[in-house]
Formats: sequence, structure tokens, C-alpha cells
Amino acid sequence: MKKPTMTLCVSALTLAFATEAMATEWNVSVWGKRRAFTEHLHKLAELVEEKTNGEFTMNISYGGLSKNTENLDGISIGAFEVAQFCAGYHADKNRAITVLELPFLGVSNLDEEVAVSHAVYDHPAVADEMAQWNARMLMTSPMPQYNLVGTGEPRDELSKFDGMRVRATGGLGRAFEAVGGVPTSVTSSEAYQAMESGVVDTVAFAQHAHLSFGTINEADWWTANLNPGTVNCPVVVNIDAYDALSDEEREALDSSVPEAIDYYLENYGELLARWDEVLAEKDVEKVMISDAQLAEFKEVAMPIHQQWIDDMTSQGLPAQELYDLVNDTLEETRASNCADPPRPTG
Repeated sequence: MKKPTMTLCVSALTLAFATEAMATEWNVSVWGKRRAFTEHLHKLAELVEEKTNGEFTMNISYGGLSKNTENLDGISIGAFEVAQFCAGYHADKNRAITVLELPFLGVSNLDEEVAVSHAVYDHPAVADEMAQWNARMLMTSPMPQYNLVGTGEPRDELSKFDGMRVRATGGLGRAFEAVGGVPTSVTSSEAYQAMESGVVDTVAFAQHAHLSFGTINEADWWTANLNPGTVNCPVVVNIDAYDALSDEEREALDSSVPEAIDYYLENYGELLARWDEVLAEKDVEKVMISDAQLAEFKEVAMPIHQQWIDDMTSQGLPAQELYDLVNDTLEETRASNCADPPRPTG
């Protein structure tokens, strides 16, 4: 009489284990703390879980899985399934996307930044390079144009950039170097300490990072319109993990990316809208660079574009094609959005 009961219990346990085994749980490696720069990841996790009735979840870890400069390495060995990284942290590992970090590309708002980033991410050369790290591009982390915070007398003329020790990576670092600056590529998490200790005089960040990493708390001034460029920070997924998803899970993930980006843009727009209030609260002077100085900075920095094309071409990348893709995408985006006011960039 006990045998049927035992059989039912075993069947129930087997079903329970099978159901548990079917659930997909991914780990996501980011750094710092939750901020505007990571909100699309939280939204993505929320949407994916909703669309799969809780069968596909993402655990977002802030520094608990990897250093920010080693996230791409972690993806390559499958230490976690999703990661965010910035191209300037290891330009030799992600050469193709560094076209997006060239100074003075002319990107004027976050919508344009999303458009050019995803256009470049979709290029076969980018996919091939990322595949070397077992990584697949998922989405960008769009940031507005970087600007400086600093202490002491405002650096509102190019002559004052000479000898300036600035935290700036990638193409931004080369741009400041072209006008006499001394760039250092300390990570975002190290920027506050570098500024506080006097290792750097100024820090180039987007608005959210000046807040999140505390550099705005050390600042006497902020350049409101220098706008030399920005840093490109993709979110990538481990290829093996992506391929192992069921069709339903993959659809839930892919379809959630546009929604997550829209949420990010809306959230970041709110931060930009209150940025002047932040400056006033922290008693930080808003510095405007003259048009003449901006034009001179751009003229000095523009040869960096051709140098990038020459260098990347010599390394076997379709550099001119990638560069033209950025410019063509900008034109197309502006043409399609001419009747729809773009989101502000601060």
C-alpha cells in the first residue's frame, strides 16, 4: 500500500528538480554603485524576469565579481554571463569600437549616441573582434559629452590646459594631450582619490559620474560646454550563455533591450534637467568656454581622427568604413528626428 505513495513522492521530487534545472540565472558584473549609468541593466533584468514569469533572472553585482578593467576577461572565460566595460580601459582588446571615443565626433545628444553606438556594434568587424573574447554586444550605456571639474582657478582657455593633469581615457586623453594636457587613465572608481590627493588637477566625466564617484564634491568649477567627446561603454553577453538560452528566453532578452535603453534615456534626462541645481547646491562655478577657444581645440584635436584611421587600418581593421558609418548614422538620425525634438545632453 505504501509503494504508490512513494512513487508519487519520487515523481514530485523529480518534477521539482526538473523545474529548478530549467530556470536560468545569470550574473552581471558592473562596478561602483547603482547609478544612472547602470539603470538600463536593472530595467533589463526586471523586464526579462517579467516576460519569463521568473524563469530567467539576472543578479547584478557591483564589484563583487570582477574589477571594472577585467570584465571583458571575465566574459571570455565564462566567469559571468553579462558585463559592462568601457573601451578606454583596454583599447587594444576592443579596437574597433574606439572609433566612438574619438574627440569632437559631433554627437549632440543621447539619442544620437545610442544610434551611432548600435550601428558600430552591428558591424561585422566589431562582432568578430568581440568574438575573440567570447562576447556578444548587447547594448550601449549612452553618456553625454564629458566635461571637466577642477579646483582653483577655472581653466577656461586652452593655454591653461598646458601641463594640466587630467583624468581622461581613450580619444579624450589624446585630445587633451594635443593641447598640452597630461592625461592619466585611472579608473572611474579611483578618480576621486586621484583628485583629492592632487595626482590630477581635473577629471573628465559625464554628469552622473561626477556625482556617483564624488569628484563634484572636490570641484570649484565645471566646464559646461567644452564637450570634447565621450567614452563608450557597452554591455556584452557571453556567447555560450546566449546560445544556450531557449528561444523564449532569447526573445525576452533581445526584445527588452530597446525598452531598457528608453528607460535609461528617460532617467538620465531627469538628471540632466536638474544639473544646474546640483551645481548650485555644491557651490560649483559653471564655466563657459568661448566659441573661439572651442574652435581652436577642435582644430588641434581633429588630426587624431586620421591618425586613428591610419593606425587601425594598418592593424587590418576597416577603419575608414567604421568612421564613415558613424558620420552617416549621425546624418540619418538627424534627418529622421528633425520633426521630433531630441533629448537634452546638459
